[in-house]
Amino acid sequence: MRSIWNGAISFGLVSIPIKLVNATESHSVAFRQIHTEDGGRIRYRKVCELEEKEVTQAEIGKGYEDADGTIIPITEEDLASLPIPTAKTIEIVAFIPAERIDPLQMDAAYYLVANGVPAAKPYTLLREALKRSQRVAIAKFALRGRERLGMLRVVGDAIAMHGLLWPDEIRAAEDAAPTTHVTVRDAELDLADALMDTLGEVDLDTLHDDYRDAVEELIASKISGAPLEHVPVAEERAGKVIDLMAALENSVRAAQAARGEGEAEVTPLPARRAGQRKQAAGRSAPGAPKEVGGKKSTATATKKAATGKKTAAKKASPTRSTATKSTASASSAAKKSAAGAKSGAKAKAGAGARGGASGGASAKKTASRRRTSA
Repeated sequence: MRSIWNGAISFGLVSIPIKLVNATESHSVAFRQIHTEDGGRIRYRKVCELEEKEVTQAEIGKGYEDADGTIIPITEEDLASLPIPTAKTIEIVAFIPAERIDPLQMDAAYYLVANGVPAAKPYTLLREALKRSQRVAIAKFALRGRERLGMLRVVGDAIAMHGLLWPDEIRAAEDAAPTTHVTVRDAELDLADALMDTLGEVDLDTLHDDYRDAVEELIASKISGAPLEHVPVAEERAGKVIDLMAALENSVRAAQAARGEGEAEVTPLPARRAGQRKQAAGRSAPGAPKEVGGKKSTATATKKAATGKKTAAKKASPTRSTATKSTASASSAAKKSAAGAKSGAKAKAGAGARGGASGGASAKKTASRRRTSA
C-alpha cells in the first residue's frame, strides 16, 4: 500500500512515527470519454485564459477567487508558514466512547502504519490502551491543504483512522423529515416487525456489486463479439403505495418464498407495551387483513354472546321477581283472611257469653221482685 502522508501521532509526550495509507479502494469500472463519431479520446487540457496556451503542471499554482472575481495568488510557502501544529502530526485531543460518534460524520478511512522499528513499541502501546479502555481517540490532523478531524480505533492488530466532518458541516435532519402528520397503527408495525424478522440478518462478506458484474460481462461480450444474454429487468415499482397493509403482507410472503420457507399465514407479533395493547383493543382496525383481525373478531363474538346471556338473564329476573311477589301477596291475603275469621269467631263467642250472662242476671232480678211482692 502506497503511503499518502508521513508524520507522527502525538500521544501526550509520546511521538509515534507513522505512514498514512488508504484503507479502502474503489472497484468501480472506469470509463473514458470518447468522440462518438470516430472513437477518439476526449482529453482535458489545462490552458491559460490570458495567453490561450496549454501549461504544464509545474507552472500551475493556487489562487483564491474573491467575490468580485479577483484572483488572489496563494503560494505553498504562504501555507507552510501558517502556525498549524497538525501540519505533520496527528494530535490526539481526547478519548471518548465510540457511541458518541455520529455515523454521518464519518468520511474516508485510513490505516496508520508504524514507520520503522522504533515506532513498533509505542504503536502497540497505543493500540492496547485503546482496546482495554474500549474507547476511540479523537485527533486533529492536516491533509491536502486543510485541517481535519479524525477518529482512531483498533481494527485487528492495526490502528485505523476515520476522517470526520466538523460538526458544523453536518446538515440538520429536520428538513428531510415528512411534514405531514401520519399515524401508524399497531397492526402495521406488527407486520413490519414480521417482515424484518423474515428477512433476518446477512453476512456482509456475501454481498457484492451486481451492477459491476453486469458491466464487466458487457465489456467481455464486446471484446469477444459474442452476444450478451439479456436478463429480464424487474418491473419498475410504483412510487405510491395504495394499500400499505397488503404491501406488507405480500413483502412478508415474498421474503419467506425467497428464503425457501414457502407461504405461511401472516400472524401479528404481540404488542411491545401494555399501553399499546390497550389502545389496540380500544379502537377498531378498518381494512385490517383477516389474518390479523381473526382473533379480534372471535373475541368480539364471544363478548357479544356473553352480553346476550346477561341480557336474557336480566330480562328473566323481573318475571321471577313478579311471580315471587304475587305468591307472597296471596299468602299474605290468606293469612289476613284466616286472622279475620278467627277474630270474628272470638267476637261472636264473646258476644254470646256476654248475652247469656246478661240474660241470667235479668232472670234473677225478676224472680226476686216476684218474691217480694208476694
